[in-house]
Amino acid sequence: MEHFGKDKVQVELIKGGGGIFDVVVDGTKIYSKHESGRFPQYREIVGIIEKKIINS
Repeated sequence: MEHFGKDKVQVELIKGGGGIFDVVVDGTKIYSKHESGRFPQYREIVGIIEKKIINS
């Protein structure tokens, strides 16, 4: 939200367990900690979202 602006991004935290951390944009999972085996860097997620927006 900080990078893209509060009026353009809706963030939802879904509480869970087991260390799951997924990032979903417009219904498409763009990052999964479980699948990658690591927690993402902040800039990495912003870059993935920017690419998705540009390619949409």
